[in-house]
Amino acid sequence: MAQQGRRYDIYFKPSAERELRRLPEDQQRRLVAEVELLAFDPRPVGVVKMAGAENLWRIRVGRYRVVYEICDREVEILVLRIGHRKDVYRAKKGK
Repeated sequence: MAQQGRRYDIYFKPSAERELRRLPEDQQRRLVAEVELLAFDPRPVGVVKMAGAENLWRIRVGRYRVVYEICDREVEILVLRIGHRKDVYRAKKGK
């Protein structure tokens, strides 16, 4: 739950914005709506804490996944990856 009703600010990593823009418009709208809800509850029902990472979380939105970091101290959420479930966990080439 957000800290005493405080709204989290949401930021997108530039690569996450590019991933989002590559998706069909209807999926973009659905994903953005779900991400905006995280501002009020960054750990909603169904969220999964990612293994091996201290602050990484994942939500499902249909066949797509949103991987994000919660910074409680700064009351911020940083969206790191957006993609199809079969691709989102794969390491990017060159990384």
